[in-house]
Amino acid sequence: MTHTIPLKALRPGLPKVANAVATRFDRYIVTKRGHPVMVLMNPEDFEGLLETIEILSDRAAIRRIKQARKEAKAGKTAALEDLRHRLERA
Repeated sequence: MTHTIPLKALRPGLPKVANAVATRFDRYIVTKRGHPVMVLMNPEDFEGLLETIEILSDRAAIRRIKQARKEAKAGKTAALEDLRHRLERA
């Protein structure tokens, strides 16, 4: 969940905000005089965001994702047990 908090209110509430970011993956947009100045988020959440950006900037990866979606819609899927068996043989 994303919250907006003024910098003035963040200072005394930082331990509570840090706990919410760490345990619930809450995000905070911190404002100063009504304007956003920073975002607080969990490092794992941030890494996931960077990874998503990297994937979306890779045209070949996007083509593979689109192709996989088409195949899934067409019913061209494999059972989980078949995949496990293939991986065990590899």
